[in-house]
Amino acid sequence: MNAMIDDVPLPSAVLFDLDGTLVDTVETRISSWEQALAVAGLPTSRDRLAPLIGLDGKRLASEIAALAGQPIDDARAEEIDRHAGETYERLNLAPRPLPGLGRLVAELTRLDIRWAIATSSRKDQVRTSVEALALPAAPTIFDASHVKHAKPEPDLLLLAAEQLGIKPGACWYVGDSTWDMVSAVAAGMIAIGVTAGSAVDRATLHAAGAAAVMDTLDEVAAAIEDR
Repeated sequence: MNAMIDDVPLPSAVLFDLDGTLVDTVETRISSWEQALAVAGLPTSRDRLAPLIGLDGKRLASEIAALAGQPIDDARAEEIDRHAGETYERLNLAPRPLPGLGRLVAELTRLDIRWAIATSSRKDQVRTSVEALALPAAPTIFDASHVKHAKPEPDLLLLAAEQLGIKPGACWYVGDSTWDMVSAVAAGMIAIGVTAGSAVDRATLHAAGAAAVMDTLDEVAAAIEDR
């Protein structure tokens, strides 16, 4: 077991990122961004995109444009983000759930710990991935449409905690990206990194503020079971 997670207090609620945390869709996200940016005249590489996955889409587009020396305004960033989302929906035909969610949800239910999904994805992009999870009941989902500023700003996570009726400091946020960790820390939550579907490594998640980093959701479940 990861010794660091042993020292993390059990939460009153757990929030999960979606892409790369619950479903193995990060490479599909990267491909959709590559295509959308190329169409926008801002061709880029996987290596440049990978560390930006998990960031608010409009900000991602603006970051790539700035790196290319072609700054864009908010309207153009919104257009590129929307195109990337449409491309993702077209490519995301058979998302694969990452291992361990069922076990983890069962354990959270046993302990009466509330949970929800909090994702920077647009509302119309999450359906296929959530259906792939094959959960016994529809989960509570907070998506980018609920807030003006998505990750790395803490707004989405703070809204989720408020709606669940749980103080942020009593929440874990489980994610796979740098921006998940940054957002969790900014919200005053405990950041838990999972690497199974991530585009970044364990050290990067720790450096971004993760209190603990596990390989899979199975390991997170095991850590809770052993308390």
